[in-house]
Amino acid sequence: MTSALPDLPLARAVVDRDAGRRTDDAWLEAAWADPATRVLRLRDGRAAVVGEPPRLDLDTRPEVPEDRRIFLGTFEGVAYFAALEQGPDTGDEHAPRYLGLREVGARLPALDAGLVVHAVSLANWHTTHTHCPRCGAVTVPENAGHTRRCPVDGSEHYPRTDAAVIMLVLDADDRLLLGRQTTWPEGRFSTLAGFVEPGESLEAAVRREVHEECGIDIGTVAYLGSQPWPFPSSLMLGFSAQALTTEVHRHDGEIAEARWYTREALLADIGTGRLHVSPSISISRRLIEHWYGEPLPHNAEGW
Repeated sequence: MTSALPDLPLARAVVDRDAGRRTDDAWLEAAWADPATRVLRLRDGRAAVVGEPPRLDLDTRPEVPEDRRIFLGTFEGVAYFAALEQGPDTGDEHAPRYLGLREVGARLPALDAGLVVHAVSLANWHTTHTHCPRCGAVTVPENAGHTRRCPVDGSEHYPRTDAAVIMLVLDADDRLLLGRQTTWPEGRFSTLAGFVEPGESLEAAVRREVHEECGIDIGTVAYLGSQPWPFPSSLMLGFSAQALTTEVHRHDGEIAEARWYTREALLADIGTGRLHVSPSISISRRLIEHWYGEPLPHNAEGW
C-alpha cells in the first residue's frame, strides 16, 4: 500500500531491524564490544543529543548491564544498540543534552529518527510492563530487549502497539473539520482521532470516532499514511474521510468545539493567532498540509 504522506517525521526508519540476531547471544556480545558499534543513550525517555541541527550522540559507550541494552538493528554493516541509562543528569556542561522526541524528532536525520522511535517505544514498554500478567512475578528482558519472560510460569510477553486512527474529515465543498479537545487551551485545534476498539476495522473506527465526537456521518474512507507515536505506544493511521453531513453535535464530551475551514479561513485564523494547529512532528499537521496543498506558516504551530 503506497502512502500519500511520504517522509512522515517519525516514519523515516532506514535501519534493518535484523530480528534474527536478537537470539544470537554470542553475536550480540561481540557486536556490543565492537568499537564500530553505535549506541543510543536513553534516560527517562529522552535521547542524548549533540549539535545544531541536532543529531544523536552515538559515539559514547555507557556502562549498562546486559538487561538494559536493546539491539536496534544494523545499517551499512554497523550494529546499533540503545542503552537504558539510570540516574540523574551529571550536570557536566560538556555532556550531551537529553531531549525528547517532541523536541527534536522532526529535526533529526532519518537514521536517527528511526533509531530513537524504536528505542523509546521499547523503553516505555519495559518501564510499564515489569510484572507477569498471569502470576504477578517480575519478568526479565529477552530477545535483545524485544520480549520479556516470566521466570516462574515461563510465559513470554511482547510489546504492545495501540492502533489509533486520525482523520482528515472533508465535506462536499472541500472544507476541513478541526476540533479542540476539552483539555486544550483556546485556539489549539487538530484533526479528529481515536483508538481502534477490539474487533473493529480501521474504516469502522474512523466512522465511529467522527460520529461520537462530532455527530457527523462519514461515507468514503481512504488510507493516507501512518507513523509510530511512542507516547507511549501508539501507531497513528491517517485517513481521509468524506463527510455526508456537516452539522456538528458533540456527543461524548471529548471535543469542546469544532470548526469547518476553507483554506482561506484557515490561513486567516493562523495569521491572527486565533488558530494553532498540531506541531510538525505529528501526522495531524501533515494531514492538514496535505489538504492545504503546501506547508503551513511557521506561526501555525503554537504548542
